[in-house]
This record gives sequence, C-alpha cells and structure tokens, in this order.
Amino acid sequence: MLLLLVLVLLTCRALSNKVLSPSADVPGPSPSSDLLLDDGLLDEAPEDGWRQNGTEELNDCGPCELDLCPETRACRAGLVPDACSCCQECGNLEGQACDLGDRSRFYGLCGTGLRCEEAPGGEGEGEEEQVCVCEEQEIVCGSDGTTYMNMCQFREAAFSKLDLHTRGRGPCRTAPVIKVPPQSQVNGPGSSLVFLCEVFAFPMALVEWRKEGREDVLPGDDPHISIQSRGGPMKFELSSWLQIERAELSDSGTYHCIARNNMGSVSASAVLGILGAEELSSYLATSVSEMNQLMDNYDLDFY
Repeated sequence: MLLLLVLVLLTCRALSNKVLSPSADVPGPSPSSDLLLDDGLLDEAPEDGWRQNGTEELNDCGPCELDLCPETRACRAGLVPDACSCCQECGNLEGQACDLGDRSRFYGLCGTGLRCEEAPGGEGEGEEEQVCVCEEQEIVCGSDGTTYMNMCQFREAAFSKLDLHTRGRGPCRTAPVIKVPPQSQVNGPGSSLVFLCEVFAFPMALVEWRKEGREDVLPGDDPHISIQSRGGPMKFELSSWLQIERAELSDSGTYHCIARNNMGSVSASAVLGILGAEELSSYLATSVSEMNQLMDNYDLDFY
C-alpha cells in the first residue's frame, strides 16, 4: 500500500512539471495561458488581444463559423470585418471614433470611403482620439437639390433615398437660405447691440439690412450704425452683422436681413426695443416672472 502511494505521488509530480515546463519537442500551449494572465505573470497580451481601460484582455475568437454570424441591417457606411476577421459588421460613420489599422479592437473600423485619423484639436489633451474622415472631400449636388459637403454624406443620404444620384460636382445652384436669423432684443439707451444673420446660397448671396419705415439701405449716413460681413462659418455661407453703438430710443423698430442672388431672395426680421429706465425695469421684472412660471410648469410636467 505504501509503495502504491509513492508511485502515485511521483506520477503527479512528473505530470505537473510537464505542464508548466513543456519540452520544445512536445507541441502544446505555451505559458501565455489564461492561468498565467490571471496571475499577472505576462506583461503583454497575445497577438489576438486588445487593450481596454489600461488592461489586457484576450479576444477568444475561436474557429470562424459563418453560419453563426449575426445579421447586419441599416449599415449606412457599408460592412467591415469584425474583431475576429470572420463576420461582417456595420462600418463607423463620418465623425465617429475608430480603431487605427485594419483590425477592429474597441471602437470598430471606418466604413466605405472613410479613413481613421486623429481628431482635430486632440493633440495635447491627453489620450488622442481617432475619428473617421471622408476620403473624398469634393462637394457634390444631389438629384434632390441638396448640396452634400462630401461623398460620404451623399452615400449616407443615398442609403435611405434609393433613387438619389449625383447631379454634378460642386454645390447645387439655389436661392439663399437663412440658416441663422437675427434675434429680437430689448435694451436701454446708450447700450451697444448686434444682430446676426447667416445665409447659405450658391452663387454666393448679397446681404443687406433695412429698417422698417426707412427707404435707404443701412447704415446709410448714420454714424452709430455699422454693417460687417464675411464668408463662413461653413462653405458657401455668409455671415452679416448689424451693429448699433450707443443706442437711442429712436432706434427701436423692426430690422430686416435680406439675402438675394440670381436664383431668388429671402428675408428674416427681428424687433429691437430701446426702453427708458422705468420701462426696462418693468420689462425685466415681467420676463423674470414669466421665466419662473415656465420653470414651475416644467417641474410639474417632469414629475
């Protein structure tokens, strides 16, 4: 009996040594196993692993069985390989975070016509983030009369508009569209204020300002009113400002931003109220009361 026990112990020890220190002649798993990873004995993950939140995790892909791949739907940027390079998954859209290289590790790969690049302004802010950027930045005109700023935006729209096609390179010829209209405001005498009007058009629009009741185009010969315009903030947009310095009671009224080109014209208006001290104080008190009432109603609706 004692002899049998000794033989069992010697056999177990031999098997243990064989598992932990495999011979070069005997095929089998190397020490980079899950056991050693769990014990923290490896500094680097194997080739088929990925980094997440500062820790190494194994990507246990296993054999590729296409019949088990999940169904993909509504992939507006096309299909890309998954993390195991076996199944197909939806590619990331323009502006979405992505993984560099040709392998999906955490965020996923960019879709058709997109490449993964460092996000603008990301330098010097700690960990750099990569986003999908369209490779074809040329502007195109769609058959729906919409101007698409690049081919990726066009492809994304064509996914839900099956009959959509390109009408030509460059923007669509269109009448002006006011993207940001001027906002009405109230202030007191001696204040400085600005109205903003942003217009999109191709060909580029001409923007002018008028005040209701006056026949001339502002600023006219009025020294305390000025107009400034520049291109932007987007392509084929124009931003125009009407500025009034040291406003007077007579400046009260309705102001119009008018944009036109050879395709048509459009206008937007805003009201300026210059009030005396007592009127302004009463107006502000009423505005605060109305805002508090809105907040109370919002709280009631929320709960």
